[in-house]
Amino acid sequence: MKKIQIKDLTFELFISQADLNNRLKELGKRISLDFQGEELVLLGVLNGAFIVLADLAREIDLQLSCEFLKISSYSGTSTTGEVKSILGLSTDLKGKNVIVVEDIVDTGISMNYLISELSKHNPKRLAIATLLFKREAFRFNYRLDYVGFEIPNKFVVGFGLDYDGFGRNLPDLYQLSTT
Repeated sequence: MKKIQIKDLTFELFISQADLNNRLKELGKRISLDFQGEELVLLGVLNGAFIVLADLAREIDLQLSCEFLKISSYSGTSTTGEVKSILGLSTDLKGKNVIVVEDIVDTGISMNYLISELSKHNPKRLAIATLLFKREAFRFNYRLDYVGFEIPNKFVVGFGLDYDGFGRNLPDLYQLSTT
């Protein structure tokens, strides 16, 4: 099994780049069908979602714009449980189809905050797309419209996800090694 070292931790290969890309193609086709003939705003949550959004956007066959916002609730390998305010939302979302694109939804605290805040902007439709979902850690009951992979409640890096800022550039997804 392929292993890598990031700072003081060892990670092992979890999901290959090919599998990640294939799943994003499938999600792009579903989104294209679900919003056929409509325009979209893809709203990426920084920092983690920049790679997911870029790859997903190329798989959607619709008129779309890409916007980014930033919130934060992580420190090291665990969530802080506290969401800071949204930074960078400059687009008027009123009456628009908006898909919030995340790299990962685990506890759901950040997305719950975003749903509440973005709903105040009166979008036509607000959907959620996430590459990864940790059902075991999820604390809410809102719907995730497009899920790439359901994964166990383990810490992962790569494909936009990081450990203290490092590992986002890895083309594959790695999980914290247990050995």
